[in-house]
Amino acid sequence: MSTPTRWASRLLPLLVLVVWLAIGGGLGPYAGKLGEVATNDQAAFLPRSAESTRVLQAQEAFRQEETLPALVLWTAEGGGPVASSAQAEATRSLAALTGTEGVVGAPSPAFPSEDGEALRGVVQLRTDLGDELPAVLERIDAAASGVPGTEVWLGGPAATQADLGDAFAGIDGLLLVVALVTVLVILLLVYRSVLLPLLIIVGAVFALGLACAVVYVLADHDIVRVDGQVQGILSILVIGAATDYALLLAARYREELGARDGDRVPAMRAALRQSFGPIVASAATVALGLLALLFSDLTNNRALGPVGAIGIACAVLSAVTFLPAALVLLGRAAYWPARPRHTPDGEAAHPVWRRVAALVDRAPRKVWAGSLAALLACAAFSFTLDSKGVPLDEIFVKDAPSVSAQERLSRHFPGGAGNPAVVIADADAAERVRTTAEGVDGVDSATLFAVPGTSGPLVADGRVRVDVTLTDAADSDEAKRTVAALRTALHAVPGADALVGGSTAQQYDTQVTAERDRKLIVPVVLAIILVILVGLLRSLLLPVLLVATVALNFLATLGVAALVFEHVLGFTGTDSAVPLYGFVFLVALGVDYNIFLMSRVREETELHGTREGLRRGLVATGGVITSAGVVLAATFAALGVIPLAFLVQIAFIVAFGVLLDTLVVRSLLVPALVRDIGPTVWWPGALRKRP
Repeated sequence: MSTPTRWASRLLPLLVLVVWLAIGGGLGPYAGKLGEVATNDQAAFLPRSAESTRVLQAQEAFRQEETLPALVLWTAEGGGPVASSAQAEATRSLAALTGTEGVVGAPSPAFPSEDGEALRGVVQLRTDLGDELPAVLERIDAAASGVPGTEVWLGGPAATQADLGDAFAGIDGLLLVVALVTVLVILLLVYRSVLLPLLIIVGAVFALGLACAVVYVLADHDIVRVDGQVQGILSILVIGAATDYALLLAARYREELGARDGDRVPAMRAALRQSFGPIVASAATVALGLLALLFSDLTNNRALGPVGAIGIACAVLSAVTFLPAALVLLGRAAYWPARPRHTPDGEAAHPVWRRVAALVDRAPRKVWAGSLAALLACAAFSFTLDSKGVPLDEIFVKDAPSVSAQERLSRHFPGGAGNPAVVIADADAAERVRTTAEGVDGVDSATLFAVPGTSGPLVADGRVRVDVTLTDAADSDEAKRTVAALRTALHAVPGADALVGGSTAQQYDTQVTAERDRKLIVPVVLAIILVILVGLLRSLLLPVLLVATVALNFLATLGVAALVFEHVLGFTGTDSAVPLYGFVFLVALGVDYNIFLMSRVREETELHGTREGLRRGLVATGGVITSAGVVLAATFAALGVIPLAFLVQIAFIVAFGVLLDTLVVRSLLVPALVRDIGPTVWWPGALRKRP
């Protein structure tokens, strides 16, 4: 190639790199700014059509400012009864907070518990405090600590929200650093190359910066919602997906470089031509699977759909533009100190996978039967996974002040004290609603809501509000059952048109909605993936087989998770959203690796037939797909650094499931089934007739 032609062929890659450097420099900081438009207010993510959501909307008619309650609890130092003078002191300490920054109205007086060993007060706070909330709680704690002979504990929704903010504080920094360092170390160990891992990491960071910038703009204009969970998953998803797609392309480019004696541009054209279809198809399964979450009635599920799809699109864009440009400019140097060599079927480069392929070819029925039996045994435990929600004392993996306060509050007061169920009903039936509510098992008391200093209940638009205190903790299964019984009883009161809401009702509605979402979204995701596979592989039997195997992998993962969560990690419950999130990620990402494998097998089958095509495809892709699976599993495992049960559970399910899919389903089960079925697996495509 002449010098002018060589420079012309490298001008476009150079321009592409300049564009990506501008994107990285200009938009990269948005990866750290996304928290500015994120909200961790759980009330913003309620089911749209649930009864508790309608109650929240009906409360606005009472023209009472929406508040965030902070519960203040005093107990005697060393235990025992609280001094008789402490109640007056505690009431004065709370009254002194009236009119201070962030406090709404006058705090309640301090009330003693029946056992005389604790006092309780409530301070109502503004809901829009954001980063100022910890400072306001510190001021409340300082004021309440002035009561001699007592210890002070802060609990309630305000303290829980502050603890959530602390837990998510590592989203912008710690999580990203852990994920990137983990990926870099694995790539360095696996590929024993210096530049290639750095290129892949830089491409992933550029993709994340672009995705965060787009999401930031959309969230700032209230087009999408972002919370700490969505923010963390976006970072991990983009890094993992961008790395996977980059590894597939880099491996193919390495093959083409060896085959073309280092001729960079033709090698990249061939690598892109062969890799572009599988990469786009893989990305489409994940993106469309995430967009299926738009069918959810839970706002945070719907938020993850478009945000995750944007992240996947940016990951693909980086993998098929930035990385090819960098590899073309570097050529063989990108793989230094290794040197790309021409190996017609990849056997010399992958002796381990040559042996795996030989085993599958020699005894396919034994391989798939053994793999299937192991997966079915694990899947049998999937039905023991309790996804009714995580109790408050398990939401945080580490000790949290709000949890300690709630535990002590439950010892001395009704479990639902300070966090009542809220009933909205017609004013004409107010007293009947109140007495009916008090008669429900699990209810401690029911009072008509009134403005302080006035007589009689507050009536707004012909409706009244009844605050119902439950005997059990607001987040407990017993409290949720009480809410269900309360609704049954109050819906039967003639002319009351009663609605039951509040914190416990919101948790109950979220649980019910999550179950409904799984029944709707799971078939939609499977149908989407099946259609994509049929289009890519031009077959019907093989796509059905692939979808069935990844679904089995999901059930097997849930079975192992049920055992690990209960007997190893000590969780008594699983967040209601975990099974759906786990399904979307595992099935969509699990199909990715099958797409990478079977698209290469199809390519080889067209030249060599099904049996030899399967062997060559498995040998050629085994190493890169396995390393991609290990990287993705390690990336999702990084979510475990955020001390929240939800993210720890998601981290385990996706990390373990990806490894199980990579090492068993994609490496053994699927190849053995294809080998045993033979050319018929391509039915009704033309390849089934090829010898």
